[in-house]
Amino acid sequence: MTVKVKYFDHVITEQLRAEEAFLAEYRKAGYSFAKPYVKLNPYLIAPLTAIIIFQTAQPTTVAITVKGKEAAGDIKFQFAAATEHMIPVYGLYADYSNQVELVLANGEKSVVTIQTEPAPEKVKLPTKMTTTPEYFGDNMMFVGPTSPALAAAYDYRGDCRWYGTLNHAFDIKRAKNGRLLLGTQRLLMPPYHTTGIYEMGMIGKIYKEFRLPGGYHHDQFEMEDGNLLILTQDPPRGTVEDMLVLVDRKTGAILKTWDYQQVLPQNVGGSGSQDSHDWFHNNAVWYDKKTDSLTLSGRHQDAIINIDYDSGKLNWIIGDPGNWPQELVDKYFFKPVGKGDFDWQYEQHACLVCPDGDIMCFDNGHWRSKFKEKYVPAKDNFSRGVRYRIDTEKMEIEQVWQYGKERGAEFFSTYICNVEYYDEGHYMVHSGGIGTFKGETCNKPPVQFRGDDEKHVVFNSITVELKDDAVVYEMHLPANYYRAEKLKLYCAEDTLTLGRGEMLGSLGVTEEFLTIPPTEDGGMVPEKYNVKFGIEEDRILFKATFEKGQMVLLQLEGATTHSYFVPTTKRPFLAMCVGTFQESDERAVEFPVGKEGLAGEFKLSVIVDDYKYETGVTVKI
Repeated sequence: MTVKVKYFDHVITEQLRAEEAFLAEYRKAGYSFAKPYVKLNPYLIAPLTAIIIFQTAQPTTVAITVKGKEAAGDIKFQFAAATEHMIPVYGLYADYSNQVELVLANGEKSVVTIQTEPAPEKVKLPTKMTTTPEYFGDNMMFVGPTSPALAAAYDYRGDCRWYGTLNHAFDIKRAKNGRLLLGTQRLLMPPYHTTGIYEMGMIGKIYKEFRLPGGYHHDQFEMEDGNLLILTQDPPRGTVEDMLVLVDRKTGAILKTWDYQQVLPQNVGGSGSQDSHDWFHNNAVWYDKKTDSLTLSGRHQDAIINIDYDSGKLNWIIGDPGNWPQELVDKYFFKPVGKGDFDWQYEQHACLVCPDGDIMCFDNGHWRSKFKEKYVPAKDNFSRGVRYRIDTEKMEIEQVWQYGKERGAEFFSTYICNVEYYDEGHYMVHSGGIGTFKGETCNKPPVQFRGDDEKHVVFNSITVELKDDAVVYEMHLPANYYRAEKLKLYCAEDTLTLGRGEMLGSLGVTEEFLTIPPTEDGGMVPEKYNVKFGIEEDRILFKATFEKGQMVLLQLEGATTHSYFVPTTKRPFLAMCVGTFQESDERAVEFPVGKEGLAGEFKLSVIVDDYKYETGVTVKI
């Protein structure tokens, strides 16, 4: 058998080559304002973007209009005065002859036609869109997928005006510099923990990758000084999604760590989806400057907790106190007050702190009880956005607003989703994990249905905006999307900077397995194991197919031998917040070995049960 080996350049390297190529193409020909240079998808991963380049003799502003299919769909922006103009174009339609109008300060015009390719099937189109151009304007609703789909942005008509081709995971946020912060497509460990987050311009150019030894999941938050709070974990200790780090924006170095195992006991307060491996399941982080505290959503505790930023000390817990030790209930939990309706939140997502200190979240409502005998089935359940008012002196809580309960099962999502606070009375509620199986409302994440069952799953996500309790926007998409974020395509701070992006931080040294079993020589690795290697700039990817429970070690043999345990028994993740990394064959294994700490030439071999196999592959690090 010949083992397949493929060498992968990092997307940052690929984009540098692409940038150098289009700049060289521009410089070798005589382009002008009347006939400018145009490059569609200049950075390879955002097909509905382009760049227009030309020079003018005198400094001048440039106004751009990306023409809509009707006047209300026009997207306009003005660029500062310059003589060399690199004009990013956003908001093109797929499979369309797009008209882009450029106007100089003196009124001179040029119209450019940009023909785009059809969007792939994974760019889903809305099945329902209710809003007006007067309300929604040139905003776009961005969504990041958890079922087979692509990250995309939709205008007031439901037309897709931006999408990315990489398998971006989790949330999409705009940083203060105008760029997007979003998860990488590089899987670190199953089911969805990735190497870190990208800082990316809307044009698709990746300026930074922030890598973490424990990987990234769910959420990130930009601090006032630009440093980043990023959710992570320490995989060797056997638990996930129970740590937070502060990352230096310039270097990628970890400046501070919060470990929730030092905050809460692991064996109490569990939700219906908790297990010892994923005991907390942190899916959101929010820093509040007024109280210098961190608010964290723990799905598998049915709890929103607040801790002191400096000390990490627990301040309070929002959640149903059932199943919690009385000493914790007495000290940290709130008592409901007020004359209005009140419901606790269960397996919630996307907590945030309002300007007045109120707490909002998406209450998924999964199980809607701390006691198994009282679990509520999906068909009778509801999900909602909710706002709580808390008094930390009296330890009292009041429900002051909710939306979604009245919609019942049609709005029910067992997982993912978010809320946004725009202003008083102006909110967004995104129920992104809706699904039915054979016509019945799903009581587990729809992405968990595998094999033949997948054919019977119908995905949906519903995104709603409300002003003073009136629905001013509603979009339905036939897929599951982690969160929705309303953003404009153009942002003055998001300026195009030429040159190579940066790979910051570290994946760390991959944990080695020290007890090597006695083996027999098996010769070349059998074809049935389907062994493949991907050689990336900062790691080696081992891919293969094994039966559940087989003992597998990957070895790098050189001046010294490094051995790595490859898990073949997959944990039953009850959350599965992103399903886009799942293999169709459940025997498929993917295991990365970081290059940090390794140097020299290594022969790659594999131990499977009692045999050691050669692969014929040698790598130099």
